Amino acid sequence: MKKWHWILLGVITLITLFAEFVLLADYPKKHWWSYVPMFYILWGFVGCVAIIYISKWLGKLFIQRKEDYYDAD
Repeated sequence: MKKWHWILLGVITLITLFAEFVLLADYPKKHWWSYVPMFYILWGFVGCVAIIYISKWLGKLFIQRKEDYYDAD
């Protein structure tokens, strides 16, 4: 990646951490997971990883065929 990509990624990370710990620190907490630091960041990461692996599994199950698919007469 280019240097400006890394700089942009670092700025976005810093803004996210600042919002998580400073801006949203006094946000009214209604649920137990609101007390867990970085819960929504981790939840989003786990969700993205799950989407990737589930879609790969579904692709292998329904889309991909064996190499001799057309020769199997």
